[in-house]
Amino acid sequence: MRILALEGDYSVYRFDPDRDIPGSLLAGSGFRSVTRTDQELSVVARTGALRGAPREEAGWTLWMVQGPLDFGLLGVLSSITGPLAAAGVSVFAVSTFDTDYILWKKDRAGEAVRALREAGFEVEGSARFL
Repeated sequence: MRILALEGDYSVYRFDPDRDIPGSLLAGSGFRSVTRTDQELSVVARTGALRGAPREEAGWTLWMVQGPLDFGLLGVLSSITGPLAAAGVSVFAVSTFDTDYILWKKDRAGEAVRALREAGFEVEGSARFL
């Protein structure tokens, strides 16, 4: 299984659940994820994409599991997060219809890449992380 680095620095933003989603967030290309629950509105986007967020956790890198992945596949996320947890790397995961995305902190990228390669994954992407 291949895991590919996507360019850029990412943040996880938190808003109150009744906050409107800015139209500019949904326009254009590039990765962003929006999740609304009764408790919160969470957004994953490029750092600096959303000003005025009550909470922002910056410093994440974004990695894509090469897909598309069949819905019948079992344990994809656990096969990735297991080695990362063993290496002490915290993750934030987002799934889409076609694949999974994993974020980990930039300062842990070296450990994350090593752990995944040792677990048999092909890890490719930006030289700044490899």
